[in-house]
Amino acid sequence: MRVLIVGATGLIGKEIVRLLSPEHQVIGASRNGPDQFVDLTDRASIISMYRQLGTVDAVICAAGAAKFAPLEALTDEDFAFSLANKLMGQVNLVRCSGGHVTQGGSLTLTSGILSLHPVTGSAVVGIVNAGVEAFVRSAALELRGKAGVNAVSPGWVSETLAAMGQAYSAGTPAAVVAQAYDRSLVEDITGQVIPVKKS
Repeated sequence: MRVLIVGATGLIGKEIVRLLSPEHQVIGASRNGPDQFVDLTDRASIISMYRQLGTVDAVICAAGAAKFAPLEALTDEDFAFSLANKLMGQVNLVRCSGGHVTQGGSLTLTSGILSLHPVTGSAVVGIVNAGVEAFVRSAALELRGKAGVNAVSPGWVSETLAAMGQAYSAGTPAAVVAQAYDRSLVEDITGQVIPVKKS
């Protein structure tokens, strides 16, 4: 399959590329990297990317930023940035994919555990993650028969925890997280939020 991976230069994106490359033609896209350029916050950039690529069999998004900060410290700009980036960026990847994803192809977005299990500072992230999951369930109904639409919900990633000075073992390694994206790619499922399970 010809698979577009948005966020290919990120922690999880690199592992998805590594996992899928032996069996698929992988095309990486990001704001920073050697492959295809795309800015998730800019709908025109997403449209341009699809036009340059032509047709793909699957789109996987492991990109998107949201502000993590205490509620009293969050500004209107923090909310606007997060909604425009991780939420609407991924929504627009799906909205703009018509004619660029083959019949029966798949689109996989990224939400996160903070939609269900919040912590202090996760107000904006929780909104964004829940929004992605709600969108996937709704979009799947309208794209049924055309393409599958799912989301992967990673928990805490081991490498991220280690970078924050916390225990690596409390999270799931990025290589294991990548396997959930492969499941969305190869299984005949749609409208699902796929949890990441430790191996």
